[in-house]
Amino acid sequence: MPPAAERCHCRRMRHAVVSGASMSGLLAARALVEDYDRVTVVDRDPLPADVGHRRGVPQARHFHTILLRGAQVLDEMFPGLVDELVAAGGHQADFLSEARLVVAGHELVRTVTGASDIQTTRPVLEGAIRARVANHPGVEILSGCDVVGPVVEGGRVTGVRIVRDGVGDVLDADLVVDAMGRSGRARAWLASMGFPTPAEDRIDVDMVYASRLVRPAAPFPDKLVLVGPVPGRPTGFAFAAQEGGRWMVTAVGMAGDHPPTDEAGYLAFLKRSAPPDVHDAIAAAEPLTEIRLHRFPASLRRRYERLRRFPPGLLVFGDALCSFNPIYGQGMTVAALEAQALRRCLRDGERDLARRFFRAAAGIVDPVWQLNAGGDLALPEIIGHRPLTTRLLNRYVARLQRVGAHDPVVATAFVRAIGLLDPPSSMMRPGVLARVVVGGMRRS
Repeated sequence: MPPAAERCHCRRMRHAVVSGASMSGLLAARALVEDYDRVTVVDRDPLPADVGHRRGVPQARHFHTILLRGAQVLDEMFPGLVDELVAAGGHQADFLSEARLVVAGHELVRTVTGASDIQTTRPVLEGAIRARVANHPGVEILSGCDVVGPVVEGGRVTGVRIVRDGVGDVLDADLVVDAMGRSGRARAWLASMGFPTPAEDRIDVDMVYASRLVRPAAPFPDKLVLVGPVPGRPTGFAFAAQEGGRWMVTAVGMAGDHPPTDEAGYLAFLKRSAPPDVHDAIAAAEPLTEIRLHRFPASLRRRYERLRRFPPGLLVFGDALCSFNPIYGQGMTVAALEAQALRRCLRDGERDLARRFFRAAAGIVDPVWQLNAGGDLALPEIIGHRPLTTRLLNRYVARLQRVGAHDPVVATAFVRAIGLLDPPSSMMRPGVLARVVVGGMRRS
């Protein structure tokens, strides 16, 4: 908890309601407990008592990672969490010495970066964080409870209407946070209250990923293998160590080039992008689950920071603000950074909170969105506007990735940027830029 001297408001707020108990909702709740006497997290799904899948998170059966910066932030918010996840069988992988990364067709050189991700199944990760949040004395989690609309008085949101077991009720609140993911209801609520709704930026990627857990027949030397798409082959995959000696295989296809679910077709799809030794390991592994699909039609960003009018008492958080292409694995890390930003904003109380938070969140989202949009639009199969700045950036990044196959300084700069430890602009620092230019000429 920040020192009292850093806090500008003179009273604690009373009650906050968070709609959605996924990762974003739990992180928002963690940020709020320092400034509100009570925080109620409401979710329409029945929540598992310990570790388990839930209906509202269909993507939970696929590969998840907490990136380098996200691992640091989560351990700051929940001290000892990383050790707890590792003790539960999760893995930390140094992003170049213990992970094999193939980007734009180039395998990045192996070197020690000193920064690791967290690899664990989504139920284990979410279960650990939910337990930490639920154990806080000021937090209550209501499962099987649907938020059906806001309570509005004098243009201010003062609570939510809920339905549980067919019975309606009202939860009064000083603050309501929409953390219901990309299907969040804040836009509809704004329209019903007569407020403007945010403009949306959208990149249609038409992505499907197909995943299963396997047990390798023999020990595998890496903890993680990631292969990204390239022009002419908008497919890729992840092969990642998980708890209990299991490995997650996730095949990804964009722009209509989708993975099948039959055994022969699945392996043939993987063979298009997997290095031979990895494909052989997957083919020889024991399948532990069936192949499951999840569809992701488009990256979506809602520009709440541009609204001139917004009702007091309401915030929008996480994927409800911006839903990133999951191929980059940055969504949960961005949500953790947003939680940090919310804590900072709350130090100045509730006055003008939405405007201050949306601007702070935009500062987090902007560089990540631009980097991801550039990655998507580097594929000619993805339809979208490519301004000159995007084309120039993509040319530079492609050259950087090519040089990163043999230059550890350049490779480290790249993984630190995509891991959100450093801003994307760090890839253009003079020392890195010189290596990219000189290395690119030598290899051309």
